[in-house]
Amino acid sequence: MITKYIKIMLTLALLLGAGACTDLEMKSDGRDTLNSIFSNYGKTSTYFRNCLASVPQMGTTYGSTFLSSFSDEAQDAGDILSTPVSYWYAGSVTPLFNPITSYSDPWATLYVTIRRCNTFLQSIDDPALATYGFNEIEKNGWKAQVRMVRAYAYLQLMKRYGGTPIMDAAEEMDITYDYSQAERASIEEVTDYIIGECDLALATPESEGQPVGFRWALTDSDRGQISRAFAQAVKSEAALYAASPLWNPSNSGKYTWAKAAEITKAALDACLAHGFKLYDTPVGGNIAQNPYAYYFIQRSDPSRQSDKETIYESSYQLSVWRYSGTPMWTGAESAGTCPSQELVDAYETIDGQPVLDPDKPYNDADHLAPNYNPANRTYSSTNPYANRDPRFYASIYYNEAPRTLTAAGQTVAYAMNFSNRALDAMNAIELTHNDDGSSTMFIADGTADPWIFTSVLEDYLPLNASPYKIVFEYKSNKEVPDAQIFFGFKSGPVWGGVQTDNNLIPQADDWTTFEYDLDKPALGDKLPIDDWGWGTNADGPHFLRFDPTGGVSDYEITIRNLRVECVPPSDVSVPTVDTYVGGNCEMRSNDQRYTRTGYYLRKYNNHRSSVDVTGDGYMKMFRLAELYLNFAEAAYNAAGPDGAVSGMTAREAVNKIRNRAGMPDLPAGMTKEAFEKRYRNERRIEMAFEEQRFFDVRRWKILGETDGFVTGMEITKETDGSFVYTRKKLRTRYCNTDKFLMFPIAQSEVTKMNALTGKEWQNPLW
Repeated sequence: MITKYIKIMLTLALLLGAGACTDLEMKSDGRDTLNSIFSNYGKTSTYFRNCLASVPQMGTTYGSTFLSSFSDEAQDAGDILSTPVSYWYAGSVTPLFNPITSYSDPWATLYVTIRRCNTFLQSIDDPALATYGFNEIEKNGWKAQVRMVRAYAYLQLMKRYGGTPIMDAAEEMDITYDYSQAERASIEEVTDYIIGECDLALATPESEGQPVGFRWALTDSDRGQISRAFAQAVKSEAALYAASPLWNPSNSGKYTWAKAAEITKAALDACLAHGFKLYDTPVGGNIAQNPYAYYFIQRSDPSRQSDKETIYESSYQLSVWRYSGTPMWTGAESAGTCPSQELVDAYETIDGQPVLDPDKPYNDADHLAPNYNPANRTYSSTNPYANRDPRFYASIYYNEAPRTLTAAGQTVAYAMNFSNRALDAMNAIELTHNDDGSSTMFIADGTADPWIFTSVLEDYLPLNASPYKIVFEYKSNKEVPDAQIFFGFKSGPVWGGVQTDNNLIPQADDWTTFEYDLDKPALGDKLPIDDWGWGTNADGPHFLRFDPTGGVSDYEITIRNLRVECVPPSDVSVPTVDTYVGGNCEMRSNDQRYTRTGYYLRKYNNHRSSVDVTGDGYMKMFRLAELYLNFAEAAYNAAGPDGAVSGMTAREAVNKIRNRAGMPDLPAGMTKEAFEKRYRNERRIEMAFEEQRFFDVRRWKILGETDGFVTGMEITKETDGSFVYTRKKLRTRYCNTDKFLMFPIAQSEVTKMNALTGKEWQNPLW
């Protein structure tokens, strides 16, 4: 639909707006103010941090909802109000008004970011301005990270508007610049620029082991900074988009599928070589349903001691319970992003079989007559939510889904781990965190009173549960006769608590379970649990202090799955999300607090969140799973599902994702066409609600097939307790024609630039 793109510059009005938003209140030529900044370390460092803070965030930033609400992933409960989603569904989008960008215009804000980065990069290398004696490693690290902010800004512009103007000099964005010759770069040129910037950043000498520079390994105090993995992820995504049908339908030119596969495999290999891996650490069943679920409700640690998957995380903490909550939650303002039945249908059964026939999922145009997969012997239409992909339970609240993960009469585990960070102290112990989630402690001198703290307890223990136990699995090269456990609490700078009696830890070459019964008295005939863990008696965060030795030297013990276990009393009720007609979370069309589709968003939502405490997660803007999927897409298009590209096949890459989730491999020998359907489905569910699907259906050019409407599930409860499931088509959407493949550029800017250049600036069909 587009054969060539011409360069487009910001208009004079936009530049004046950008100038008003910049960090600098420049004088006549700006030099005095810039000199005062770059001749001072503190001011330069602040300007650098402002550049990093310009990275656009992801989350409920589209009128208190997710971008998913503007795709076939969901129907938003704000559709009955004058909200961005209601205007979008109605097709009320013009160059004069785009509801998605009404809260924050990416064209304007991203070019403000670019201008800020341009100014920093030019100024810090200008000897007349940068008169401070910067440490070269730190300075070069700053420059590399700012380059990446700028490259990321261009990537976001390309995803929304197509070819965009390339401006990498501050003077090109000045109001005195001659705009009459302004042009717009092609997709290939923009991709060249983005990847070139990444390569320039990666050419910066590595500074591992240094507290500054452009590094692979960050520390937790470096949160918000950009690592070398970020550059690899940007390269991968830019190449994938440039090779996609929207921009390269003939698979020709520089950015073919083969080139995208080559770039992404190199990026993936680099990340794997530096310790990145898919998150698969076991988690207590009362914390989250599975590792995939837990990954999205915890914040990443830039040091990657526990989370080795996240490449870059949004700084914006989500409030799913408030903006996409259920009416049973106190403080929930809206049901928000309600997952669609089409998304629910996409989750396979646990045996790896699609629920619907991949070749023809529905027998009618309205998706009311599902065409069930004849090879699936596990799915039941009368019990549709049983035996599904574990990612389904981590992402979606369905009818009778448990609201809380603490169940009466069932053992629940409160996970902990050993840490030299939780309370910033340990003694005479060398600690190593292992890829399998275990922690190894080595004690060279057992006479030095070795001890170590754990991470803090993630939740208060339920009252009147029984029994309470400390449980872990371990391997030990020696017997330790008198290990001690202290039950600690921290109040301000002071910690205190109760000590257990001494415990024997036998030598064990293989994994062995250790249990300590907390219902027996500790020192002083007091139950350890009495002073520890209760919400009513809480005195600061609760943790354990583990004293593992008692004179034993050259001692090594490896511990995994450390937890406190208990069985809540039988009178504890487990609330459920009842979406059937008359249920506490029933499907309604006229109340924004209730679901439109019969489902509620669970991904990112910590079941412990409340009106007082938000424990929800953060969106992962880049993570290792995307690199696997990007590679798989490029590789199957270039070499087929089982053709190796740089030592890996597309099917192997997808299976890495599936296996982490607990799903079986895709079978070998699939045709390219059959594999494409399974791959796209896999990407849909793995990356659900992560601002991927909205752009994927556009770059694949299938928007007309996916976004005309979505369906929901109306459920009726019979007198015998059984349910009747009826699919319902929701309102028709008018936002799925070809012009919606890209955003319109604001008409005021187009009018001015058409007059200045004599060229047409607007995107096609707008």
